[in-house]
Amino acid sequence: MRIGIVCYPTHGGSGVAATELGLQLAHRDHSVHFIAYDRPFRLERLAVHRELDVHFHRVEVPTYPVLRSDPYALALANRVAELIQTQGLQVIHAHYAVPHATGLYLARELAGAAEVGLAVTLHGTDVTVVGSDPALARITAHSLNQVDAVVAVSDYLRRAAWRLPGLRQGVQVIPNFVDPAVFHPGGDPRVRSQLAAPEEKLLCHVSNFRPVKQVAQVIEAFAQVARETPARLALVGDGPERPAAEAQAEALGVGDRVSFLGFQRRVAPFLAVADLFVLSSSEESFGLAAAEAMACRVPVVAYRTGGVAELVEDRVSGFLVHPGDTQALAESALRILLDEDLRYSMALAGEKRVRTQFTPDRVIGRYEDLYGRITGLDPLDGRSGVPGQEIEPLSVPGSA
Repeated sequence: MRIGIVCYPTHGGSGVAATELGLQLAHRDHSVHFIAYDRPFRLERLAVHRELDVHFHRVEVPTYPVLRSDPYALALANRVAELIQTQGLQVIHAHYAVPHATGLYLARELAGAAEVGLAVTLHGTDVTVVGSDPALARITAHSLNQVDAVVAVSDYLRRAAWRLPGLRQGVQVIPNFVDPAVFHPGGDPRVRSQLAAPEEKLLCHVSNFRPVKQVAQVIEAFAQVARETPARLALVGDGPERPAAEAQAEALGVGDRVSFLGFQRRVAPFLAVADLFVLSSSEESFGLAAAEAMACRVPVVAYRTGGVAELVEDRVSGFLVHPGDTQALAESALRILLDEDLRYSMALAGEKRVRTQFTPDRVIGRYEDLYGRITGLDPLDGRSGVPGQEIEPLSVPGSA
């Protein structure tokens, strides 16, 4: 099939999930067309795979002084309509509802292509925060009612979506997945030695440092851990809360034990050398970073919030504690770090759970079935697409 993937190119969870889905679809011989205002960052690591039928189409967003914000939704609708006509796209699959759901149904109307299937995957704040804002709730629900399929990445998010006023569209659950070819045990000792001494425990956190991730609470829990055992904390990512997190580390006296690694295009090398992954979000629709850690055979301590409990089995692959209880977060971390048998058993359980429930082999076929249902086409028939037009090459300077 010829599939368009609309996403945000940033390093948040929805952009990562969308990019990985598109690449897996390309590996299954579909023609995949990424549509975004910039190249999705995880697309770059696949630049060397020239055999894949993968394309990137940029959405050019004009700016005008009279407008208070960029007309991204309108530019997106115009670009998608154009690509439906020039590339023969059969399915457009958008990730993150706001404003992508609106852009999709406008694009189909503009292109006059009722046969094109439209799908939207919800990722969390697009319905629980942004999409539920009174200024956007009705248009978000209306737009979702116009597409052919709506997907949530967890049952928690499916139930949250139904609180949108006016939503009549059914919502099915298809979880995120982790590629075991990328995220697996066996870290590089050289990476580990740069982050912690042999006698020190290494805790890790990966996020976009937005307020919902509550990185300061990770540091607060770590400070309690560090008082009880030699330990280091590696923080991977960047975002608006980083300055506050750095100040928090200094204020708690652990500034010299915390490594702020910034944005990293490859996070697997850091996860694979960690002893424990810490997640302190106030809300998580799935917890993709935790799943990636589990695939690397790393146990997880996290707040019991959102869809995390659907991923992490409490007392099996890690510990889940009441949101906001940094004392319990620290105590749970210490229980794992100071008991190697417990840590190893949880690590194995987490890896097994991801490999049996959240891998491409378990998930991609469900999306193919969905595409077949909304188009009436056989998604496995004639999957290779036609050569694209007006497509930017995938070459990335300095990529390896």
